[in-house]
Amino acid sequence: MNLIHFTYDLVVDAPGQSTWEPGTWRSAPAAQQPTWPDPVELKKAEARLAALPPLVFAGEARTLTAQLGKVAEGRAFLLQAGDCAESFHDVAADSIRDKLKLILQMSVVLTYATGVPVVKVGRIAGQFAKPRSQDFEAIDGVELESFRGHMVNDEAFDVEARRPDPWRLVGAYQQSVATLNLLRAFTKGGFADLARVHAWNQEFIATSAEGLRYTQIADEIARALAFMEACGIDLAREETLHQTDFFTSHEALVLNYEEALTRRDSLTGDWYDCSAHLVWIGERTRQLDGAHVAFAAGIANPIACKLGPSATAQEAVALAERLDPRRTPGRLTFVTRLGADRVEAVLGPIVDAVRDAGHPVVWTCDPMHGNTITADNGKKTRRFDDILREIRGFFAVHRSLGTWAGGVHVELTGSDVTECLGGAEAIGEADLDDNYTSMCDPRLNARQSLDLAFQVSELLRAERSA
Repeated sequence: MNLIHFTYDLVVDAPGQSTWEPGTWRSAPAAQQPTWPDPVELKKAEARLAALPPLVFAGEARTLTAQLGKVAEGRAFLLQAGDCAESFHDVAADSIRDKLKLILQMSVVLTYATGVPVVKVGRIAGQFAKPRSQDFEAIDGVELESFRGHMVNDEAFDVEARRPDPWRLVGAYQQSVATLNLLRAFTKGGFADLARVHAWNQEFIATSAEGLRYTQIADEIARALAFMEACGIDLAREETLHQTDFFTSHEALVLNYEEALTRRDSLTGDWYDCSAHLVWIGERTRQLDGAHVAFAAGIANPIACKLGPSATAQEAVALAERLDPRRTPGRLTFVTRLGADRVEAVLGPIVDAVRDAGHPVVWTCDPMHGNTITADNGKKTRRFDDILREIRGFFAVHRSLGTWAGGVHVELTGSDVTECLGGAEAIGEADLDDNYTSMCDPRLNARQSLDLAFQVSELLRAERSA
């Protein structure tokens, strides 16, 4: 695959400009990239990806930008949720369906309680790579390359498994195709019909306090639909009742993969990363002169950028200028991951500065990554109460500034796992081993996620009233 490379100085900070090419990032420092052992095989894998059809389409990405524009204006709410890291071992239809069920349940809770439309974005169909704090991992005196997600290598602790394999990039694409096909069938083929709102309540949730509370909402929705039908409204013709928009997202971490799936839109001439509708830049890769920012600046997709506790107001404004120079509502989302103890002190000056600079960004809260701890048994976990505290602090800051707390970004699973402490089930450290299946970071289980949705809906309702 022949690529035209430009120096950093020639990169233009706006989508659609002729001086930007998908390979521009190669001229900038690239953090968190695998050390591919065979450059020839890497080029072959890249060429194979570049020849394959896009996973998503430019028009779909533009639709998401428009919906996120409403979030930026305070007229909608963003729910971004899904696995910490997808697995090549878990592509079962039941698993994908259960994640979708849970996100649909959460969106119904949020919409019904507040009257605010919910933009649904999954961490799915591409979330196969993870940044690591260390390049190598040592066990019993043996040091091997760190596990970077199934897009790169395998979690098994042996030399062959940990060697980065570029053909895993193609494997990630193939699994994403299968996942997307199923998601489109579910969301457009009747599964997301509001008449099926009761069917989304999974058996192991239904008898819990959260499940019973959800059932009450489902009953009220069913009565409302029956009332409208009795009034002569032809519900069969109301398309929005029978299907829903559901978008995909992942961290644009492995840039070889993102570049190979970037296409120029024939209608607009803009470049789109067709690996997902939305991609984000992580906390470890948001360097202003870095490769990830250089790549994201040139694509026309809606993009997000994570801001951790070290972020400053000046850095946030500079990133907004670089990533959204045209100040387009819905183009840029800032995902703050500050920690429950720091959110109220750190967030305010950042929001103030970005607002004063005139950037209409979507503000959303990742309450997971700033609250990770290590249990006595060595497993990473998070306390449900800390997750809620960060969300409450996030809402409090925006309420004090008169800005819109636009969304939440959470790691969850539709399975009955025991990875995060607390919640209605009062999961303790002794329970973590019962069903801890995450390959990387701990996720909320279905009951905890639904509980979270109810808690957020109350905060959102208060925000709307204010």
